Amino acid sequence: MNQITKLFGIKYPIVQGGMIWCSGWKLASAVSNAGGLGLIGAGSMYPDVLRQHIKKCMLATKKPFGVNVPLLYPQTDELIDIIIEEGVKIVFTSAGNPAKYTSQLKDKGITVVHVVANKKFALKAQSAGVDAIVAEGFEAGGHNGFEETTTLILIPMLSQIINIPIIAAGGIGSGNAMLATMVLGAQGVQIGSLFANATESSAHINFKNAIINADDGSTHLTLKRLIPVRLLRNEFFNKINKADMNGESNEELSSILGKGRAKLGMFEGDIIDGELEVGQVAAMINESKSSEQIINDLISEFNAATIAASKMNKLHK
Repeated sequence: MNQITKLFGIKYPIVQGGMIWCSGWKLASAVSNAGGLGLIGAGSMYPDVLRQHIKKCMLATKKPFGVNVPLLYPQTDELIDIIIEEGVKIVFTSAGNPAKYTSQLKDKGITVVHVVANKKFALKAQSAGVDAIVAEGFEAGGHNGFEETTTLILIPMLSQIINIPIIAAGGIGSGNAMLATMVLGAQGVQIGSLFANATESSAHINFKNAIINADDGSTHLTLKRLIPVRLLRNEFFNKINKADMNGESNEELSSILGKGRAKLGMFEGDIIDGELEVGQVAAMINESKSSEQIINDLISEFNAATIAASKMNKLHK
């Protein structure tokens, strides 16, 4: 047991990222049943849909699970109210001010975690009273930090200034990587791309196959002037990245992006004109596995790597 397993009441310090269009109740409950912490991704849900997913998740697992709430959407107040009404015990917040809802949630006995990508927001989240932070490196899929700080740098940097548990995210696709982040100062990991491709993920099969077919260099960070996001390269990416590189206005970029672009790609399966959010670790994913198999593989690799590291010869001058 470590700080993260104790905080959430879970078996393994593995958190499934609350990804839009991938993280419904089926994925969250499967991860929780396998010993990790499953998260419902509220970012792609209307309030009534979130309520249904919470109810179904409670029926599908007796283990702890949580909800991830990006704070940039207009219906956030309603989502928070539903989370409280339905008795959810764990909330991850992201993409906004951690001080806005943390006190309200903690007053209801809810454990709160905030996702950050730099020192400024890590300290802000700690000051807001969150119970832990997710430190997400540049390698991660979806919305990303402007600083482009990699996980290898971010975790040890934050561990020097943060007194609450740190959950590493970004570029973690194996038990070896999991061990590496914990050696650097994290107490747990949050994993997105592996679970986006899980059999229980609500992502479209076309998106899952695109992840499997990805290679190194298949993902790229774009829209750095608007809101940085890591995407698989496709025709939509080429169009909006070209506009970004050519210095088009934010209004023009927003017009190209339009509405529902992530749903089009990740949920409806349009891998040409849709937005395909996934991390660099996609290059390491060769098949779709169940959540239970993903977690079992991660733990087996982690344990083997721990044993191998302990047997390494000490370095001498």
